[in-house]
Amino acid sequence: MMRCPNCNSKDIGKIGSHQFYCWGCFIELTVNGEKMSVFQVEEDGTLSSLDDLFFGEEVPQDFPSVQVSP
Repeated sequence: MMRCPNCNSKDIGKIGSHQFYCWGCFIELTVNGEKMSVFQVEEDGTLSSLDDLFFGEEVPQDFPSVQVSP
């Protein structure tokens, strides 16, 4: 089961082939291989990177269990 790296919620939805959305803290996650990027969704729909808050952290151990199809 995938958990949000920000709030640890399991309430994660898939919104694209490599994109996920956390309903617990309302952030968007993008996964490319072992690299994950975290974004805050602004009121106007734009994304602001939160990677500087997570810089240097590894991808969570239970994250690889998510099957991402091309």
